[in-house]
This record gives sequence, C-alpha cells and structure tokens, in this order.
Amino acid sequence: MTDDDPNEAYEVEPIEPGPPGPPRLTVNKITWPQVGRVTEPGRYMFTFGWLTVTAEDLAIWEKYPNAAFTLFRTATAEAEEEFRLGAFELRENLSLSEK
Repeated sequence: MTDDDPNEAYEVEPIEPGPPGPPRLTVNKITWPQVGRVTEPGRYMFTFGWLTVTAEDLAIWEKYPNAAFTLFRTATAEAEEEFRLGAFELRENLSLSEK
C-alpha cells in the first residue's frame, strides 16, 4: 500500500464458491387438502419438513376451504426444516393436484 492511493488499503481476495446449499423448497403455497385436512392445531411432519398449523389457520380453512397459504420458513437451531402458514389467497377452483 502506498500513501498515494487509499484504495490500496485493503487486499482483495477472491471468494471461493462454497458447497451448494440445501435443496430449495419447490412448494410455496399449500392448501388444506395437501395437509390432509388436519382438524387440530399442531406440528405436523410433511415431505418438505415440519409445519405448524394454528387454530387461526384452521379457522380460515374451515371458512374458506379453498384458501391457499404461503409457507414461510421459521428460524430454528435444529437442522430440520420448520414452516408456518403466512398470508393466504382465496381460490375459486382447486387444481387436480390440490384435491
């Protein structure tokens, strides 16, 4: 470093690419039939990880059975995938994969 160029104050080292991260969740919306029409609040294991369903979530599904919730990942200390239901949208018709 010289006193003439302040940009030389830091050495720049290339960042090596790290190992690939865990596979990304391909599902971002989920419907009541996809979770087996659960009837009790709780924590349920699915292929994508653990899903916590609250009484409020169930109340929406009971009133709007075609509602599709957005899944969002919660921060946990464990390595397991943990999800909750977020915002929902009302759907007129279910596709065959959601029935």
